[in-house]
Amino acid sequence: MARKKITIVGAGNVGAHAAVWAAIKELGDIVLIDVIEGVPQGKGLDLAEAAPIEGFDTRIIGTNDYKDTANSDVVIITAGIARKPGMSRSDLINTNTGIVKNVTEQIVKYSPNAIIIVVTNPLDVMVYVAWKVSGFPPNRVVGLSGALDAARLKAFIAMELNVSVEDVHAMVIGGHADEMVPLPRYCSIAGIPLPQLLKKDRIDAIMERTKKAGGEIVGLLKTGSAFYAPSAAVIEMTEAIIRDKKRIIPCAAYCSGKYGVNGIFVGVPVKLGAKGVEDIIEIELNTEERKAFDNSVAVIRKLIEEIKI
Repeated sequence: MARKKITIVGAGNVGAHAAVWAAIKELGDIVLIDVIEGVPQGKGLDLAEAAPIEGFDTRIIGTNDYKDTANSDVVIITAGIARKPGMSRSDLINTNTGIVKNVTEQIVKYSPNAIIIVVTNPLDVMVYVAWKVSGFPPNRVVGLSGALDAARLKAFIAMELNVSVEDVHAMVIGGHADEMVPLPRYCSIAGIPLPQLLKKDRIDAIMERTKKAGGEIVGLLKTGSAFYAPSAAVIEMTEAIIRDKKRIIPCAAYCSGKYGVNGIFVGVPVKLGAKGVEDIIEIELNTEERKAFDNSVAVIRKLIEEIKI
């Protein structure tokens, strides 16, 4: 059986660490591409030299030429400028729209059958840009949102209860921004609903921290944004696609009627498999949850109106 091929666009912190997780899991051969000469080549070679130590037989190349990405099965777009302290996600829009547009055009040219996973912020807008520019069916374009946000929520719940992260399940829907909607009712520890184990004030504090988690790291680092968890989350999605695992993961997916949403990408629980987004799972929302979700959708719509593709 031919090996799968994964292209990671952008050899910065998120892209380079995504290459590490993908290599260790032996998901396929990896192409790391960046506009900066030498950086993807250097990082690719460095990672290849780690292979004998960790025992992964993954071929890794770094390049500045999209020809080397030809016939990729999955393309992960991390390219773009990162959010700096005090910068809102919407400030990023114009610059990153241009970057994602250019990248997507190259992907379509060389890998017309690929599944695209977008990591670039502001996420829900950038995944829309990639879809629009690519002309791909919406199941083959998906964005990192709840996979990361839910991971952060799971980490905070595990810390609070002093339990294994393996037993914690969590759900975060809505936009990948301050308007995201963590759902305590859908959080459980080994099947036990979270509200049975924690008081409401502690749950509320954890949900609030989850919403601000990206900003918390930006504030601490001062010169960049998170990369360990985002890269791990996008490779969790990649593995579900490459290995056809049918994982249920909240991702930014194109809605055409589900949750009363049409024509945009927003974080919802999806079934991820070999065809990309194979299904959107519609969960029951109470009045408060629905209001928060609708607000999140409205924010995304407003941002999409601002973009010039």
